[in-house]
Amino acid sequence: MAKNVGILAMDIYFPTTCIQQEVLEAHDGASKGKYTIGLGQDCMAFCTELEDVISMSLTVVTSLLEKYGIDPKQIGRLEVGSETVIDKSKSIKTFLMQIFEKYGNTDIEGVDSTNACYGGTAALFNCVNWVESSSWDGRYGLVVSVDSAVYAEGPARPTGGAAAIAMLIGPDAPIAFESKLRGSHMSHAYDFYKPNLASEYPVVDGKLSQTCYLMALDSCYKHFCHKYEKLEGKQFFISDADYFVFHSPYNKLVQKSFARLVFNDFLKNPSSVDEVTKEKLGPFSTLSGDESYQSRDLEKASQQVAKPLYDEKVQPTTLIPKQVGNMYTASLYAAFASLIHNKHSTLAGKRVILFSYGSGLTATLFSLKLRDDQHPFNLSNIAKVMNVEGKLKSRHEFSPEKFVETMKLMEHRYGAKDFVTSKDISLLPPGTFYLTEVDSLYRRFYAKKASENGIKAPAENGLTANGH
Repeated sequence: MAKNVGILAMDIYFPTTCIQQEVLEAHDGASKGKYTIGLGQDCMAFCTELEDVISMSLTVVTSLLEKYGIDPKQIGRLEVGSETVIDKSKSIKTFLMQIFEKYGNTDIEGVDSTNACYGGTAALFNCVNWVESSSWDGRYGLVVSVDSAVYAEGPARPTGGAAAIAMLIGPDAPIAFESKLRGSHMSHAYDFYKPNLASEYPVVDGKLSQTCYLMALDSCYKHFCHKYEKLEGKQFFISDADYFVFHSPYNKLVQKSFARLVFNDFLKNPSSVDEVTKEKLGPFSTLSGDESYQSRDLEKASQQVAKPLYDEKVQPTTLIPKQVGNMYTASLYAAFASLIHNKHSTLAGKRVILFSYGSGLTATLFSLKLRDDQHPFNLSNIAKVMNVEGKLKSRHEFSPEKFVETMKLMEHRYGAKDFVTSKDISLLPPGTFYLTEVDSLYRRFYAKKASENGIKAPAENGLTANGH
C-alpha cells in the first residue's frame, strides 16, 4: 500500500477583478464596519463575463501541470468539486479532458462531486482513497475545487467570492493524510440550497446555517476525538495540533468556530484549560446543546478566552478567505494555501486539522501531517508556485457601480445561449483561459490569453466545449 498519501503540489487561481468590502459597505448604505468587522472580510473577488468555473479550472490545472513539470499522461484520476451548476448533466471534468486528450490520455477516472461547499473535500477523499487502494495504477490523482459564489442584492451579497484550486495527489507527499483520524457528520437541513434552476442565487437561512455549521463542528470533533483516543490511547485536545483550518464563508464564523472547540475542550476536561478560561466558561457548562448555540454571552466569552490561541493556530490561515471571499468548495483549501504561504519554512513535522462544511448538510474534520520533501514537491516550492502575494497585489479594484453592473450582466447571462463576450482580456493575467462565446446549442467556447513571452498557447484558437 502507498505510504504518506496526500497532496504533492497545489496551485490557486482567483479572478483579478475585486471590490473592497469597505467601499461596498458605503455604497450599500450599511453601517460602518458591518462587512469588515461584522463579517470580518476585507475584499471580494468576482468573475466578469469572461470567466466562469470552467475557465478558472482550465487555468489552474494548466498552470499546475506546467509549473511542476507534470506530464499530462501521468494523471490517472481527475475529480472536480463544485456547486456552481453550468450544466445539469455534463461535468466540469469533461471540459478539463481537453487538456489531456491532446496528449493521448483519455484513460482518466473520476467525475464531479456536488454538495454545497463540501464537494472539494469529497473529491479529495476520493482521490486519496484511490491512491491508497488496490485500484491504484501508479499514476497521480488530480483534484480541482472551484466555485463562483454570488448572491442577490442585499445583506448576503458581500459573502460572495470566486476561486479555483488544483491539488496533485500521490504517495510520499509533503502534505500527508492521517486517514484514520477523520470524523464526519451528515444530516438533513434546509440551511442553504439552490432549488431555483433558473437562477444562480441560493436560498439562505443565515441563522440556521450558522447553527448547523457549529453543530456539525461539535459532532465531527466528538467523533474525531473518539478515534484519536482509540488510536493513541489518550484524549485529544487543541494543543495536540499546531494549526486549525476552517471552511470560511466569512471570517467571523471562523473565529466563532475555533472558540467553540475551546469550549468543547473545557466541557470534556475542565483541567485541560487554564484558570481564567475555567472561570469565564464555567457559568455555561450546564447549557443544553441548543441553548449553547443561541447564547450570545457564551459566544463572547469563548472568543475572548480563545483569542491568544486563535492568533497562533488559526490567524495564519485566514489571508486568502478574507481577501477573496467565500469560494465555496475552494474556501477551505484557500485557507490551507494561506497557511503554506505564511508558514511554509516552519511547517515540517506539524499536524494541521481541517474542518470542511457543506450546507444541507455534510461535514468532516480531518488531519494532515506535514513533512519536508524533495523538490518540486516540497512546501517552500508550493508556496513559490502559488505566488499568493503576487496574485493579491496584481488585482484590479472595481467601483461599486461597475461591480453592480457586472453582477446584472452575469445574472442576465446565467443559463443563456447565443452570445459572444466582449473578449476584452486586458485585465486577465497571461496564460488565463476565458469564455469567448456560447452558441445557439448552449455550447461554450474558450480561448487562452498568450503567455508572457508572447507565444500563443496551442489552445489559443481552438479550445471548444465539444472537442471539435
